[in-house]
Amino acid sequence: MSTHDPHSPDSNKPDKVDASKGYEATDVRASGILVFLVAMTIFAAVTAAMAYGVGKMLDARMAKEDGPPGKWTKTVDIRQLGDMPNNPEMQNKVATLIEQYPTPRLQTDDGAQDVTDLHAREDLLLNYYSWVDASKGKVRIPIERAMDLIAQRGVPVAPAVEQAPLMTADQRPEVIFPLTNGFARTGYELDQAEARAVEATRAAEQK
Repeated sequence: MSTHDPHSPDSNKPDKVDASKGYEATDVRASGILVFLVAMTIFAAVTAAMAYGVGKMLDARMAKEDGPPGKWTKTVDIRQLGDMPNNPEMQNKVATLIEQYPTPRLQTDDGAQDVTDLHAREDLLLNYYSWVDASKGKVRIPIERAMDLIAQRGVPVAPAVEQAPLMTADQRPEVIFPLTNGFARTGYELDQAEARAVEATRAAEQK
C-alpha cells in the first residue's frame, strides 16, 4: 500500500533535478510523436478516399442525367487550343458596333471611369473661369473667388415680389389668426404674432 499522500505539503514541491552533468539527461519520448504521425496519416487517407468517392458519385450522377455520349457530343481539351491571338480588325468592329448603340449603354467596367469623368467636369466648373454666355459677357468664376466676394459684399437681397392689382370684386385672402387653439402653434402663427407685436410697439411709440 502506498504511503504517499497527494494532499501533503511535500507533494507540491518540484522533483529534484540532477544538474551535475550540465545538460538534460532525459530524452523526448518518441511514442507520442509516432502516434501523432500515424493518426495524421490515417486522417489524410480517409479524407482523400471520401473526396474521391464523392467525386465519382457526382460524375456518375451527371453521366446518368446527361445520357450516353452521342455523335453530337465530344470532349475537347481546351488546353490544347492555347491562347487565342488578338485580332485588331475584330476589335475595331466591336468598338464600332458599341458606338452605334444609343445611350445609355451597358458599362464595360464598374463605373469608375464615369465617376472620374464626372469629377473632372465638376472640377473644371468649380475651380476655373468659363463662359456662361459670351454674347452677354456672363462669366462663371471659381467657387473660392465667389466665396471671397460673398464674404466681402454679403449675400445679395432678392427684390420684393410685385403683386398684381386686384380685379373688380376681388378680395385679398386673409388667414384667420390663430389657426390652432394655442396648444401647438404653427410657424406661421408664431411669425404673425411676432409681426403684430412689432406693429403694436411701433403704434404705441408713435402715440
